[in-house]
Amino acid sequence: MGFTVRTAFALWSAMRSVTKPHAVAPPLESTLASRYETATFADAFAIGLPTGTTREVGLLAEAAFDHPPVWARGLMHVRDTVMKRFGVKTSRAIRAADPGAGADRIDFFPVLSRSSREVIVGENDRHLDFRTSILLREGAAGDLDALIATTVVHCHNLLGCLYLSAIRPFHVLIVRAYLQDAAKRGWPRMDV
Repeated sequence: MGFTVRTAFALWSAMRSVTKPHAVAPPLESTLASRYETATFADAFAIGLPTGTTREVGLLAEAAFDHPPVWARGLMHVRDTVMKRFGVKTSRAIRAADPGAGADRIDFFPVLSRSSREVIVGENDRHLDFRTSILLREGAAGDLDALIATTVVHCHNLLGCLYLSAIRPFHVLIVRAYLQDAAKRGWPRMDV
């Protein structure tokens, strides 16, 4: 049995599916796990990391979420314009709330905590609170490491629920695009 076009395609498909963002169950090892049960919304997307990728989760989080696609920035501008009328914080307001020049942020998202395996960003607002975890899950022997982006939302009122319903389809597209774009640019490598 030799190497055929069919086996080459099968290998290519397997590698593509591993390195393409896909929905997973929110990880129980996340520090956000205690929030899942009471959440209005929670989801998670994982992407496989190639061999040799750094295990510094902060660098991975920045690689994925510090470079939004142009179309996502456009959607954020529309979101800010509409939601400002309802007294909801805009991305510019969140960034301007910077408590100091050395504030820890990824794009405009405040970093709430960092550990060796996870970075948590998030914000509280009058309509809802959200947290996003960027978690490094080390693969078992022979498996690739994975980066898992988990979002947890707690709505406070009708405005929060309506807002979540409106943005939910875009949220899924944006998170997948952030992870996929980072993979296309190339993940930070381990120091040799």
